[in-house]
Amino acid sequence: MRTLLICTTIALAPLGTPSQAYGQESEQGTTDPSEFVGNWVGSLSVGTVQLRMRFEIGESGGELTANVFSVDQGNAQVPVESVTLTGATVAIAMPIAGATFEGTLSADGNSIEGSFAQMGSTLALNLERTDAEETETRRPQDPVEPFPYLSEDVSYANPDGGHTLAGTFTRPESGGPFPTVILISGSGPQDRDEALLGHRPFLVLSDHLTRRGIAVLRFDDRGFGESTGNFATATSRDFASDVLAGVAYLKTRDDVDADAIGLAGHSEGGLIAPMVAAGSDDVAYIVLMAGPGVNGEQILYAQGELIARANGASRQAIAQNRELQRAMFAVLKAEPDVERAGAVLAELVRAALEEAGEEVRAQAGITDDATLDGAVAAQVQSVNTPWFRYFLTYEPAETIERVTVPVLAINGERDLQVPYEENLREIEAALRRGGNTEYEIHALPGLNHLFQYSDTGSPSEYQAIEETWAVEVMELIADWILETVEG
Repeated sequence: MRTLLICTTIALAPLGTPSQAYGQESEQGTTDPSEFVGNWVGSLSVGTVQLRMRFEIGESGGELTANVFSVDQGNAQVPVESVTLTGATVAIAMPIAGATFEGTLSADGNSIEGSFAQMGSTLALNLERTDAEETETRRPQDPVEPFPYLSEDVSYANPDGGHTLAGTFTRPESGGPFPTVILISGSGPQDRDEALLGHRPFLVLSDHLTRRGIAVLRFDDRGFGESTGNFATATSRDFASDVLAGVAYLKTRDDVDADAIGLAGHSEGGLIAPMVAAGSDDVAYIVLMAGPGVNGEQILYAQGELIARANGASRQAIAQNRELQRAMFAVLKAEPDVERAGAVLAELVRAALEEAGEEVRAQAGITDDATLDGAVAAQVQSVNTPWFRYFLTYEPAETIERVTVPVLAINGERDLQVPYEENLREIEAALRRGGNTEYEIHALPGLNHLFQYSDTGSPSEYQAIEETWAVEVMELIADWILETVEG
């Protein structure tokens, strides 16, 4: 589920796809280019999250070259177009990502003090020299090949959307046909592993379930990874059709038990799974992992307050953020025209930022009129979309009432993005109203939105926690699926 703290955080934009081709420019100054050569690591403070960046700076023919990686975004490579040296200052342009880095080498040659600019925001990024050629993300639960099961890259069409979805299917090496589950990711463009901040939750979960005898299909969201289609114009309802396409594909496989195909959705995926189950006779069960039971507006109010409080925001700042949220949501609900809504939203955000204290503006990377314009545009763009408009008012409980198959709903008690009390309460109430008696509801102590053990539950902790999944949660899911399909 996207963290949407209006005006108090700025999210780093997607960094694009890896590229090996880049050009170089060099303006010889007083510093020898060779003094920059080496491996450098630094961290960006992006709202509540720390993102590590790694720079490999080299030299060719007296000119500098660079490779840039976002360590905690799956070590994704950021395409570099040019490297320019002026005196002791290096400038690295990454236009595909809409980003630039500029930094000055220290006198001892062991650090570069600089800034990273992207999407109208400028953040401090100070680099330290390191002997390591790679900065590894510490994720001990990531499975390592060879796997004791079959892992197959697959693709299948969604005729409703006119695009193709790509994913990975895993199953035990022998036996079958197997009970099978489709993993449905949370909001935002996600790959088949639901990779974020160096974690690959769906890779870890699929590995665990497959070792327990359950086949798993996980896939790249439309328009992302190896899947085709347009992500930007899609809503949760459109994503439900992608899941249905996966169900249809699984039914064509001899190694899948067609009567034991289920869905496990995380966050927004927990909103999508009931949509599919309520409209298809081919779904045998669903697992809601931090899935919403109330509409998006209620979730965002609660999420904004809880995360801001966990990060030390003042009561005044929390109240101001809530009022701005209310005003923006009112515009989105009342004005269907995107351009007219965008103009009003921009006025609201600009006024709020201009009235905000220096601390809030600094967190948003606002230093001048240009960065203010960029922050306003980025905030408006994040909410004035088909997906956000749909999510804001969609009532998941009305759909959950129509789900007749077995349901497992789980939430961490330290989940600040989809708070467990109101959401589990409404999920259970909806199931009861619909007459569904085959369900289990679990509030899990100490766990955050990613089902990691966490001190506060704040998203700022996700990256630092080595654990990707609490093992007992994966065991709970596996046990429940096997008991459900065998019972």
